Amino acid sequence: MHLLDELSWRGMIHDIMPGTREQLDREMTTGYIGFDPTADSLHIGSLVPILLLVHFQRAGHKPIALVGGATGMVGDPSGKNEERNLLTEEVLLRNAAGVKAQLERFLNFDASLANAAELVNNYDWFKTISFIDFLRDTGKHITVNYMMAKDSVKKRIEGETGISYTEFAYQLMQGYDFYWLYQHKQCKLQMGGSDQWGNMTTGTELIRRKCGGEAFVFTNPLITKTDGGKFGKTEAGNIWLDPTKTTPYQFYQFWLNASDEDAKKWISIFTFLPKSEIDDLLQLHQQEPSARVLQKKLAEEVTRFIHGQEELEKAIATTEKLFFNQQAPAESLSEQDLASMEGVVHIRFTRADLEQGTDVVSFLAQSGILPSKGEARKLIQGGGISINRKKVDSLDMTIDPSLLLHNKYLLVQKGKKNYYLAEVS
Repeated sequence: MHLLDELSWRGMIHDIMPGTREQLDREMTTGYIGFDPTADSLHIGSLVPILLLVHFQRAGHKPIALVGGATGMVGDPSGKNEERNLLTEEVLLRNAAGVKAQLERFLNFDASLANAAELVNNYDWFKTISFIDFLRDTGKHITVNYMMAKDSVKKRIEGETGISYTEFAYQLMQGYDFYWLYQHKQCKLQMGGSDQWGNMTTGTELIRRKCGGEAFVFTNPLITKTDGGKFGKTEAGNIWLDPTKTTPYQFYQFWLNASDEDAKKWISIFTFLPKSEIDDLLQLHQQEPSARVLQKKLAEEVTRFIHGQEELEKAIATTEKLFFNQQAPAESLSEQDLASMEGVVHIRFTRADLEQGTDVVSFLAQSGILPSKGEARKLIQGGGISINRKKVDSLDMTIDPSLLLHNKYLLVQKGKKNYYLAEVS
């Protein structure tokens, strides 16, 4: 199947420049996607661009992942209502190194391959360009009228906060990235989110005006959640690809808890499953939605891709212990079961802390499970706290050594999905 047809049925194409299909048919094409190093880890909002590059390479083309060490110092106004806080050079370079290390896990960089992936950092070329040179050699080719017509700029100019020259110049910098890659890497295609269309087409215009070249772009739709919530966000914050920020168990749980409507869309976007298998899963799901076969397969495939088979198995094992045998008393969990629970939040405290006994409200606040005693009281009164799988129904409950499982553990549940394992040391 043609790459564009594959991406199209998966719901991964939003806009596409005329001539893109012909370019892909004509030759092995080099294409790139930019990643913004605003943190030292990517989150699942970056998964679609990563998957696009993987599909691109599997189709025989050459992918380039660009880490925006320079553009990250400026900030992209696309989709933003106000100016970003600027990060220091030191922080940005550290973030860029973290992003680079993650991208290397998903693409094939074997130099013996004709379409080996490459990683570049635009700081490497921007650091040698003076402001005057950039204005003379690049700025003169793109009119202010052209730049102001872009939606990302227009919305900010018409909004209350306006736009600084710093962010206004971002699209010219991104356009120069495309031009530089065209000149030095024979890169003729840029891919990215639909909010980047204006910045991306500025690149093709710069290539046309500066060197008479022809280049192409296509975008993917921005991922949304059916309930209106922001994709990739939970109560705890972003779902990161770094296992030290979001554990594989928590990562698995995010996908497992997808709504039916979201799972139907995401199964084709975030997995490499063939259409025939996805169609079968959709049919099975329709016959018995309560079995959640769609969510389980989605969670398995994405967690395996990001964290590997071993971490997936640990996440599934923890999920089964915590959720699929909830009628069993906590005492039925072996010491090994409790000790091997991956991904739940671990809390340590000394036996002396419990010897005299402490009230449950103080325990929840002091352990960090809840931010304050007031929050603890409120959640207990709402029936939202269980200890050792027993609902806490009194603010006067005492936490003491008699409650410890295997004389060592307390299993605390906050709400429906948040678990904490408190361990005595």
